Amino acid sequence: MIDYKSAGVDITAGNEVVNRIKTPVKKTFDASVLTELGGFAALYDLKAIIAEYDEPVLVQSIDGLGTKPMIAAMMNQYDSLGYDLLSATANDIIVCGAKPLTLLDYIGGAKIKPDEVVALIEGMSQACIENGVSLVGGETAEMPGVYSGHDYDIVGIITGVVEKHRIINGKNIAPGDCVLGFASSGLHTNGYSLARKLCFEIGQLPLSEVGSALLEPHLNYTKPVLALTQQFPIKGMAHITGGGFLENIPRILPAHCSVELHLNSWPTLPIFDLLVSLGSLSDSEAYRTFNMGIGYVMVVDKAIAADIQATVTKDCPNYMLYNIGQVIAGEKEVILK
Repeated sequence: MIDYKSAGVDITAGNEVVNRIKTPVKKTFDASVLTELGGFAALYDLKAIIAEYDEPVLVQSIDGLGTKPMIAAMMNQYDSLGYDLLSATANDIIVCGAKPLTLLDYIGGAKIKPDEVVALIEGMSQACIENGVSLVGGETAEMPGVYSGHDYDIVGIITGVVEKHRIINGKNIAPGDCVLGFASSGLHTNGYSLARKLCFEIGQLPLSEVGSALLEPHLNYTKPVLALTQQFPIKGMAHITGGGFLENIPRILPAHCSVELHLNSWPTLPIFDLLVSLGSLSDSEAYRTFNMGIGYVMVVDKAIAADIQATVTKDCPNYMLYNIGQVIAGEKEVILK
């Protein structure tokens, strides 16, 4: 007899995932979450936000993990992908000064294996707890006709809030401003198609040599960044993801401003030295593809740059913040020096 499972979709496995993740996911809920996991939609009470903000503006973003899950499959280690997803999405909305509130996830694959998906969502739940985000819902899709092999497509949608008059958008950036950069932990969540080609096709490197470095979780900058926005007038911020420095920094620059990046102003992680060497990558290719050791950028008045760095050193010792460049007159480009 023909049934859905024989066509490649195991509803029982999907139900098993839902039942196993209910407890860790519920631990992420704050008092504003009005629904349980498993409903058609998530409900979130805005009463507390309305009481705290004069003119609250909702901020939303969507992002995915690209081909990084292929490394997780090779390593048989999925929990860190949950951290990656929250970081990839949260870092995108804090650039506006927004406080992350809720996360929705999508996990698609040709074959859903409960142990793997549960590990992923448990990691995601822990990341949400650590950063005050409610994981309010998600979708797990088993689609053998769309996906193939043992890979997952992992996407997150995040919603946050910012006071309207405190939105950070880069409009006041001017020549002479200082560019500060938070150190990254590794590739974070972009550049993996090139990294896999360089490591495993060109370099023929064993997984044991590079796997851990490639799977290093994406750093979440929410806590230090939001703390700094409460203490200092930050002019603009950029999350260094796909497109690297060359495409992400110009997104926040006003007309007639460029950024001069000082390439020797922060330590380079070994994984980037390896990738550049394997591919004989030019500076422009490397800095357009990878974060090259800097995961998040802030533009501030030169007069307060040292104070901001000192504050991070004192209050957020697990994060490194470097002076990596300056704003100059130009046409919205990044110049590598």
